Amino acid sequence: QVQLVESGGGLVQDGGSLRLSCAASGRSLSTYAMAWFRQAPGKEREFVAAISWSGDLINYADSAKGRFTISRENAKNTVYLQMNNLKPEDTAVYHCASRFGVGLPRRLNEYDYWGQGTQVTVSS
Repeated sequence: QVQLVESGGGLVQDGGSLRLSCAASGRSLSTYAMAWFRQAPGKEREFVAAISWSGDLINYADSAKGRFTISRENAKNTVYLQMNNLKPEDTAVYHCASRFGVGLPRRLNEYDYWGQGTQVTVSS
């Protein structure tokens, strides 16, 4: 069993930055692929970024490319999402997720464990 807890969300102005963290407990994340998803009000949860267990494979949604950076520190059992040049349309609850297996899928049902999420609000 893996427990995931996100932090780092908040209110930021258009063009601002935030760094989200996802801390895991219960099991080492060193063999798990990790991902970030987000869900805006009234919309379905969508893929943002994913990183392999070693960190050498990364996958970004088009909306995140060039602005967001996913990284991980296996020694700290933590995954990060650095978000720069934030826009009002990035407003959502951001969730981290983990999966044990190869590949960096974008489908929700490919991930085994989920955190409760952290709210990100970008004001215009």
